[in-house]
Amino acid sequence: MNALAATNRNFRQAARILGLDSKLERSLLIPFREIKVECTIPKDDGTLVSYVGFRVQHDNARGPMKGGIRYHPEVDLDEVNALAQLMTWKTAVADIPYGGAKGGIGCVPKELSLSELERLTRVFTQKIHDLIGINTDVPAPDMGTNAQTMAWILDEYSKFHGHSPAVVTGKPVDLGGSLGRESATGRGVVYAAEALLNEQGKQIKDLTFAIQGFGNVGSWVAKLIHEIGGKVVAVSDITGAVKNQNGLDIPALLSHKEATGKLNDFGGGDVMSTDELLTHDCDVLIPCALGGVLNRENADHVKAKFIVEAANHPTDPDADEILSKKGVLILPDIYANAGGVTVSYFEWVQNIQGFMWEEEKVNRELKKYMTKAFGNLKSMCQTHSCNLRMGAFTLGVNRVARATQLRGWEA
Repeated sequence: MNALAATNRNFRQAARILGLDSKLERSLLIPFREIKVECTIPKDDGTLVSYVGFRVQHDNARGPMKGGIRYHPEVDLDEVNALAQLMTWKTAVADIPYGGAKGGIGCVPKELSLSELERLTRVFTQKIHDLIGINTDVPAPDMGTNAQTMAWILDEYSKFHGHSPAVVTGKPVDLGGSLGRESATGRGVVYAAEALLNEQGKQIKDLTFAIQGFGNVGSWVAKLIHEIGGKVVAVSDITGAVKNQNGLDIPALLSHKEATGKLNDFGGGDVMSTDELLTHDCDVLIPCALGGVLNRENADHVKAKFIVEAANHPTDPDADEILSKKGVLILPDIYANAGGVTVSYFEWVQNIQGFMWEEEKVNRELKKYMTKAFGNLKSMCQTHSCNLRMGAFTLGVNRVARATQLRGWEA
């Protein structure tokens, strides 16, 4: 099942549990605005090439729309739609005053030079600058984009609207980015895992972890778990996978990855197949890569007792059912990976105030938001006798529905 179908299915189930009016349900599902633009740029050799860019603005009942921009060859309108909708529920679950949006350009960033990426980003910004803004829609980095991409968007946007640091988040610190933003998604995942495990009477330091994906999120999750005393027994990314049942030396693995660009050939562990990681023997599995990695083919072989969804939509609905029957507790993406957007909110607040926070304050506030959100999620589970995913969806959908009704959506 693709991401949009799965997201819609979860939304409809939450709407049924909440007893939403059918007209309101339909209204919440339809995106506020879909934007599709052509971005033509000269390549370094002088030839012209065109790319298609998207921005889906899903809902603004609770505040400006918020969501990343990804550069990836598989970016299409369906995927961007699903991710925009997920952002609406995610910001509501985290209880930050945003709606949901998402954007992307169908390209292969590795095949473009830095100057080509800059030209592409600037052309995309020129096409959408009048539809984004501090109080309208605030983009952020996502797969294939980074702080530098946000710096280009800020600069291009400011040519039209004056200096506007709050128009994007995830910027370099020198341009008004927040301290703690780089580690925020990974740190939020760890705070979320702590909240779940504490509720189960367990602690990170006593458990084993397998982490799929070793980019920004996965590497921070591994680093922080290692620092707390948890045992990371397996790690994988597109370059390969390594395991060590006594626990991998994460600082050494990070240095090896930085030096060689891959996980293979690491002396402190044994090579394994990347597919094997999802079914590796561990207490907690943390998928931090692409969506749909847990499916009906492999779900039955998962040995982990807990799954913390650091990626967007890593578990498809078939796998969800199989894993639930096995008694696996799944902490859903719309809560577990909300650390990034929460610290993006802190960055936006700092930019608007013109007053920057210490990193310690950023991390302290993030822990407060993640812990409070888990408590709210659990109370929805108890109220509606549902699992953690439906607890998160009912929490998010209920907040957006209430805001929509209070604003007078039928007027």
